[in-house]
Amino acid sequence: MDDAPGRKPWEAFRPDGVIIFSDILTPLPAFGVPFDIEEVRGPVIQSLICSEDCLKALHPIDLEKLHSVGESLKILRQEVGDHAAVLGFVGAPWTIATYIVEGGTTRTYTTVKSMCHTAPNLLRDLLCHLTKAISEYIIYQVESRVHCIQIFDSWGGQLPLDMWEQWSKPYITEIVSIVQNKCPKIPLVLYINGNCGLLERMKGTGVDVIGLDWTVDMADGRKRLGNDISVQGNVDPAYLFSPLPAVTEEIQRHTHTKAT
Repeated sequence: MDDAPGRKPWEAFRPDGVIIFSDILTPLPAFGVPFDIEEVRGPVIQSLICSEDCLKALHPIDLEKLHSVGESLKILRQEVGDHAAVLGFVGAPWTIATYIVEGGTTRTYTTVKSMCHTAPNLLRDLLCHLTKAISEYIIYQVESRVHCIQIFDSWGGQLPLDMWEQWSKPYITEIVSIVQNKCPKIPLVLYINGNCGLLERMKGTGVDVIGLDWTVDMADGRKRLGNDISVQGNVDPAYLFSPLPAVTEEIQRHTHTKAT
């Protein structure tokens, strides 16, 4: 793990926050799920969780195997001092489960969605295991001196609303409860890709900040969520391929929106 990808933007631009270059799948080998990264396919997991016997191969998270993450965070925190926030991040249980059940990225999520109906107890057991591991990983990052944590339920938006309430929200809520009890001063951010229909439900997890994606107007998101929670986001990443004046204009539009 190298802190340079987080340090170089800090040295060049002095942003308000910095983050190490990592992946939401980084902790998987630490609890029994090895994976490879292929150039075209991305993450590839051979040992899928498709039965109770497969589930038995998982073990409690071994934080020693994530030592490089902790060291990188400490180095980055030392570099920036109190001049910027150091952000940590994790994947939400449902999102991590999609990779472990499907074997990698997918466009349809057919296997893991069908498991909700064909093997619900197995899926619940997997999500419970992931919840505990992710909670411990968050606390480990906090102990490594991050200022806040963002939880990425990247593929939560692939679920119908009622299924997200059943198969994702309770596990995120449990993580929030565990972390807030152990680290009450650490803000927690929740982001879901395609979250327009989920904003109010996301707030119900107890997080401190809702990350809006670029399909949600910042002012509209604020109106729907109320003034008792922070919002974060949400410039369309495609603007990074635009000329500098267009990028500047879009960023200024967001920073001046009536969302505070």
